[in-house]
Amino acid sequence: MPNPLIVVDHCGYAYEGAEREAVRDASLCVYEGEFVAILGRNGSGKSTLAKLLNALFQPTAGTVMAMGIDTRDEARVWEIRQQVGMVFQNPDNQLVATVVEEDVAFGPENLGVPPAKIRPRVETALQAVGMEGFAQHAPHMLSGGQKQRVAVAGMLAMRPKVLVLDESTAMLDPAGRRDVFATVRRLNREEGITVVWITHFMEEAAQADRLIVMHEGGVALEGEPRELFKQADKIRALGLDVPPMTGLADDLRTRGINIPADTLTLEEMVEGLCQLSAKT
Repeated sequence: MPNPLIVVDHCGYAYEGAEREAVRDASLCVYEGEFVAILGRNGSGKSTLAKLLNALFQPTAGTVMAMGIDTRDEARVWEIRQQVGMVFQNPDNQLVATVVEEDVAFGPENLGVPPAKIRPRVETALQAVGMEGFAQHAPHMLSGGQKQRVAVAGMLAMRPKVLVLDESTAMLDPAGRRDVFATVRRLNREEGITVVWITHFMEEAAQADRLIVMHEGGVALEGEPRELFKQADKIRALGLDVPPMTGLADDLRTRGINIPADTLTLEEMVEGLCQLSAKT
């Protein structure tokens, strides 16, 4: 069994003055090397949970252990944030410098990394996200997808073990979304970086290793995408949808067309239809 890097145990979090907890009795693990997608409709608690994972918030009930450290240990908060990097929805909120390479260097500088070691970190991080040709560019002149890749590079330069991305493609056009998602998925597969991907795009969630579905602050469902999305009625009852091809397969099955219920992608749909055609 892989090593659990983050352990959330009966965690709760209430905003000051709120009538109920934003996160309620949530328990989950994030294991080394996996790509976990967290789903949930607006108000389900997924963004609050994201901030609990790297000690931006501390739980008001239960515990969150990140890299073996209790996130309530104020003396070790920066140690946690060095190892659990966070990328937010709006890249403009994370870009602080006027030149791309300076922005990527910002994190390591704050960690006290010696200057001689920062430049190779910056170069490696920009290469990892395909932005090495933009090192001298002004961040505000980049496209939304390019800005988000620079934000990811800024986290990579800090050498984290986990990347938490909170709706990081929500403000991008479809091409930008695909670009950023593909970059992060490749970093997970090739570099072994553990990823927690928070999204409301079902086609992104379908490509994760494991899904966690939040509802009213708690964990409602958990499992592999292929297994969870077969439960279309349960998913929809939680205010979510299923990937387009899964929904189409569901519709076809109600009409007596025997497409596999666990169909996730266009390729699988075409394959299923071709197999049916071959049998007729």
